[in-house]
Amino acid sequence: MPLYPEIEPYDHGMLDVGDGNRVYWEACGNPDGKPALVLHGGPGSGCSPYFRRLFDPAAYRIVLLDQRGCGRSTPHASAYDTDMSVNTISHVIADLELLRRHLGIGRWLVWGVSWGSALGLRYAQTHPGSVSELVLTGVATGSDPEVALLTRGLGRIFPEAFERFRGELPVGAREGNLALAYNRLIEPPDPGVRARAARAWTDWETATIPAPPRSVERYEDETFRMGFARTVTHYWGNDHFLGEGNDEGVVLRDAPRLKGIPGTLVQGSLDFGNLLGTVWRLHHAWPGSELVVVDDVGHTLGAPGMEEALVAATDKYALSARR
Repeated sequence: MPLYPEIEPYDHGMLDVGDGNRVYWEACGNPDGKPALVLHGGPGSGCSPYFRRLFDPAAYRIVLLDQRGCGRSTPHASAYDTDMSVNTISHVIADLELLRRHLGIGRWLVWGVSWGSALGLRYAQTHPGSVSELVLTGVATGSDPEVALLTRGLGRIFPEAFERFRGELPVGAREGNLALAYNRLIEPPDPGVRARAARAWTDWETATIPAPPRSVERYEDETFRMGFARTVTHYWGNDHFLGEGNDEGVVLRDAPRLKGIPGTLVQGSLDFGNLLGTVWRLHHAWPGSELVVVDDVGHTLGAPGMEEALVAATDKYALSARR
């Protein structure tokens, strides 16, 4: 099934979520359609018009937002004086609930990619009455083993890039939590140190996660690069703010809480997250979930087979809403 045609929002706004933050949101498609919430990755990537095309605009009321500190939301994480202590998973989940009530929505389908899948899972686990279904891709759960794999474990597969990545850090910080070490380089006021650290972080991401040109090009935007690197390292370096027990995976541990919420997991067979069996384990711990594996595809949405599988999933839930 091909992507749906490009559409523009019929409504948008800036929602005051407290702590000095205002979150950008937009609504597309059918104002009377089935509500769907789109959660972007990163954390810190921002929403994209591309996501709108994964939903039937005649059937869905599609809501997108830029999570705290990124995209058109303010203040932006790239600014040195932005307070990152009020940017945690609990803050963002509270923002989602505030937006849902602001829009007068009872329950909505939650769609998430990469970090957005971890956020969507935790949102559904803590607010099950707000979520009708989940469609997740490039699935992550925010566990410590996943962070260790992506920051250190992949060094065995990409040794040259890893040496450059690790070499940017002070010698004493190269053996511990690499995400936290990078975050400590990005937080101080020295603009040169911050810029070099942000560049090294995004260079590592582009070396290990194949992405279409449009995704790589955004790293050349200094504001995006700084905000993205600062937000990712803030979350990854602090256990995604999921609390005690995240070394075993809080989201995976609480997967039984998703019982009663239908869900579809669309995963590329070559996505490095599969090295830990995370998606398979989540599927088997989540009653009522469906796992769709797309062969020969990594951590990317636009690859052959991925778009078709994602559109099929949203179409299926739109059809069930009509019955």
